[in-house]
Amino acid sequence: MKALSRCASTSYVRLYATIFILSAATLSWEIVLTRLFAITQFYHFAFLAVNVALLGYGVSGVFISLRPGQAAATHATSRLSRYLGALSLAFAAALVVSYATVNLLPFDSYAIAWDSRQLWLLLLYYLALVLPFFCSGLAIGLALSTNSLPVNRVYAANLLGSAAGALVTPLAISLFQLPGSIFIAAAAACLAALAAFETTSPRQNPHFLLLPAALLLVGMALAPPAFLQVRLSPYKGLPQALHYPDAVVVAQRDGPRVRTTVIRSSGVRSLPGLSFQYRGPLPPQLGLLADGDDLSPVIDVDHTDDWRFLDYLPEVAAYQLRPQGPALVLEPRGGLAIWQALGGKAGQRPVVAIEPDAQSVRVLDRLLGRASPYAQPDVVTITESPRSYLPRDRQRYAVVHLALTRPFRPVTSGAYSLGETYDLTVEALVQYLAHLSPDGILVMSRWLQTPPSESARGLSLVLAALESMGISAPSDHIVVWRGVQIATFFVKLTPWTDAELAIIRHLSADLRFDLVLAPGLRPDEINRYNILPEPYYEDVFGALISAPDRRDYLRSFPFEISPPRDDHPFFYHFFKWRQTPVILRTLGQTWQPFGGSGILVLVALLVLTMLVSSLLVFVPVLIGRLPARQADGEASPPSRALALTYFAALGLGFLLIEIPLIQRFILYLGHPTLAVAVVLAALLLWTGLGSLAAPRFSTHRALSLLLVVLAAYSLATGRLIDRTLGLPLMLRLAITFLWLAPPGLLMGMPFPLGLAGLRMSAAHLIPWAWGVNGFASVAASVLAALLALQWGFTRVLVAGFLCYGLAWLVVRSAPSLTARSLAVPRRP
Repeated sequence: MKALSRCASTSYVRLYATIFILSAATLSWEIVLTRLFAITQFYHFAFLAVNVALLGYGVSGVFISLRPGQAAATHATSRLSRYLGALSLAFAAALVVSYATVNLLPFDSYAIAWDSRQLWLLLLYYLALVLPFFCSGLAIGLALSTNSLPVNRVYAANLLGSAAGALVTPLAISLFQLPGSIFIAAAAACLAALAAFETTSPRQNPHFLLLPAALLLVGMALAPPAFLQVRLSPYKGLPQALHYPDAVVVAQRDGPRVRTTVIRSSGVRSLPGLSFQYRGPLPPQLGLLADGDDLSPVIDVDHTDDWRFLDYLPEVAAYQLRPQGPALVLEPRGGLAIWQALGGKAGQRPVVAIEPDAQSVRVLDRLLGRASPYAQPDVVTITESPRSYLPRDRQRYAVVHLALTRPFRPVTSGAYSLGETYDLTVEALVQYLAHLSPDGILVMSRWLQTPPSESARGLSLVLAALESMGISAPSDHIVVWRGVQIATFFVKLTPWTDAELAIIRHLSADLRFDLVLAPGLRPDEINRYNILPEPYYEDVFGALISAPDRRDYLRSFPFEISPPRDDHPFFYHFFKWRQTPVILRTLGQTWQPFGGSGILVLVALLVLTMLVSSLLVFVPVLIGRLPARQADGEASPPSRALALTYFAALGLGFLLIEIPLIQRFILYLGHPTLAVAVVLAALLLWTGLGSLAAPRFSTHRALSLLLVVLAAYSLATGRLIDRTLGLPLMLRLAITFLWLAPPGLLMGMPFPLGLAGLRMSAAHLIPWAWGVNGFASVAASVLAALLALQWGFTRVLVAGFLCYGLAWLVVRSAPSLTARSLAVPRRP
């Protein structure tokens, strides 16, 4: 008997190991997908990784509910082992097939508005992405549905494995690059299958195939086939730059945060805002790209003898007005702003350059050696986020230069980026201004669009920052001039003097830059050199300065140009819903790449996903295959509607808490990928441990405690970030893990407790609950992003709180959802 008990115990451990490894591989693939989307498409496609993952889990739940006999057959441990092993192998194969399909498929996200074929390609794209998640979801769903294993332990193995996957994936990307890390995830799934099949009889154990398959996948990770190399959207900067005959990639490196590429091409001639008065030669340049886009110029110092071009760039006034004293350059990327601060190769002042992308700095240093802008003797390089470094920096600077490193994008009718920009919020600008010397100058440039959008938001931001610092007449502290493409802001903490304004007027005339805003600016001084039909920028800037109620003016403005804040850090999101009729009328007639029609196309795709999800949720009801009665001996079940509501509320609530926390911690940890990995790992770790601790709590008590914690966290998370942002990264990582412990532990309890309650009262509804929870999570992944864009992160957290509040109300109405025990029932 003891031998049989030990054998059964070993079988259970191997099953938990299978679930753990498979969950780690699944989460790894999800994180890798966010990087693949960021590289191959654009940033705002990255959230589809969460979307398709949850959709795959939801479909698996519906599939199980349509085949109740399949779930019942898994009650035997040996049969469950075979199912889990087979599904782990299916996941490994589906993962490789999925990546190959989406990488080779000629899907054009830009053309979807006018090319109907793209809708079919999109459907195939979605199916290919969902397939691996369907396989892993099916495995976890069967394990949760069986009577062989306690629900909370299965759920814990799932969550803890996912946490491990989140932690290991950044390392895998660094070591194996992309797509090598994909094959590592597939190899891990083979190991999961090996663990599962070890519990079966020797004749049913294909271990002689699994180990070679895993080794083959590792080999492919080290040397991926050429046809599986990552292919980029033709609209990104790198494919376009490589069209030049002499263009060549001279360096490339994948990291967990970004793919860094350096190209050499005669077509790289980027000096943003250069005055037309410059008649000299342009310096030879390399091009630095992040994720295949946002080309930043890298001056080829070894072949540059003439540095006069620096005196014709729009930021020159700051350096001529403050020729002495240290300069702070924020996020210089390719280093052009560093050379501006130095005044050329010779160097005229000490410079502190804060570049959060350490990988780009290393690539340039290795490629260029002493010619790298970051390797100059007068330059101190800080490789972390400016927002986390500056609270520790006590130095004050004569010039603070916020470098313009994003390329120009036409914004005709809306937003072209859904990305968080914590470097362009009111709190960020206050931080930059606070590091000026008493008479220092902050300089930043923004691209011009007609009608004004990015530049107008820049002024709105500067005004809000100065006013929050107690400056009552901010117009006395701001000078703005423009060329053809760029508006440049010069900001001081003290009012501009007449002598300084005279120098600026002289430079404006020499360089043919039009003054847009300055103390004492006369009507005859505007729109003189780069003449527009109407003084659009002067009119908008003047209205922003002089509006009796600026909030009313901002509400009436055609674009969203209110000053972004850390709770709503979307500087480049200019879209307003009232633009929709104009966008739809001009769809396909004007250039609106993800700028106007783009966001509506994404919303349409998401609505389509939700319609498909909703249909799949109700398929069991519509076709009558979902069992209507509980089995003999089961307790009285809750109504189907209450069960649906409870698990849907948990799915919505979890994601409405998780996603805004990830977005908030991007500021705290310095990069989206790091925030995704760390916050997911922390939440999944604590929810897994919470699932193990669930037998000590009733559902009602767990939800009550969770509501108290969430209410406190909605108010306190922002304050924690503000007060500890300047700590070293390792301390911030530790604080993140500890801070997420209370909500994570409690969020891990309601789901297994609810499933255990169903197991005792209506076990036939468990697959349905799994599916409904997954589809509600699909909805939440969309809603969280849209709500954050509209109202900010705190309100999304409040929405998550309300969803858990709804679950609490359901439990009060359906006590049978509360499990008295999570133990595995004894089989007769």
